[in-house]
Amino acid sequence: MGRSVPGGALGAEWQAQLRARGYRLTPQRQLVLEAVGELGHATPEEIVTAVRRTASGINISTVYRTLELLEELGLVDHTHFGHGAPMYSVPTDDKHVHLVCRDCGGIEEAPPSVVDPVVRELAATLGFTVDVGHFAVFGLCRACGQS
Repeated sequence: MGRSVPGGALGAEWQAQLRARGYRLTPQRQLVLEAVGELGHATPEEIVTAVRRTASGINISTVYRTLELLEELGLVDHTHFGHGAPMYSVPTDDKHVHLVCRDCGGIEEAPPSVVDPVVRELAATLGFTVDVGHFAVFGLCRACGQS
C-alpha cells in the first residue's frame, strides 16, 4: 500500500529543501517522488513504469539518479530485500520491520517489538546493533502458508 508524499502533494518545504541544496524541483523529480509515495515499496523498475504513464520519455538512468538525490535529501529510503533491486519508500516516523513473502513477493510491515528479543540478544551476545528500519524477515505470508 502506498504512502502519501511528505507534506501532501509535494509541500513547499521539500521544494525549499531541494533549492537550499542547489536543486530545482523538476517535473521528473516530482513524478519520481510521487510514484514512490503512491507505490509504497517499489523497485526502480516499478517506479519508472509508473512515471512513464505520465512522462513516457523518462529513462531508468534518470530514475536511478533521481532516487539517489532524493535519498540523499532524506525524501526517500531504500531497503534491500534479498539479492534483487532495492525497494524505495517514503520515510515515515513509524519504525517497522519488513515481512517479505518468498512465495507471492508481498511485503507487510510489523512493529519493531515483534523482533525485540532478537535485537536484544544480538546486542547482548555480539554487541551488534540492528537497524530495524532495514530489517527484513523472509518467510511465507498467511495466505501462502495456508495453501
